[in-house]
Amino acid sequence: MESLTGHQAVQKALTLTLVQEPPPTSTVVHFKVSSQGITLTDNQRKLFFRRHYPVSSVIFCALDPQDRKWIKGGLSAKVFGFVARKQGSATDNVCHLFAEHDPEQPASAIVNFVSKVMIGSPKN
Repeated sequence: MESLTGHQAVQKALTLTLVQEPPPTSTVVHFKVSSQGITLTDNQRKLFFRRHYPVSSVIFCALDPQDRKWIKGGLSAKVFGFVARKQGSATDNVCHLFAEHDPEQPASAIVNFVSKVMIGSPKN
């Protein structure tokens, strides 16, 4: 995502993702948010096992500003993403995209929680 951040980073990442042929591989992840950061766990280990993004690296989290959906298996889900500093870079960012999976945990609630717990907290 170069140095993009904010809604523009989420929007560009999703635009690039939706035009990929074939579509990128997706997997269900456990998305854990704490005061230490975001930890993603791919329980099926399809793409990775576990990745951690420290609170100091997470700089933005939001729903897709165009309200586009991820469509898979006839179902559509809201998309959200978080932007983090790329490891080892002072200027480049990466944007990670996610689709709603559990109706008990809607994308809007996850985004609000990340924003409240991490982005609103002082960076150490």
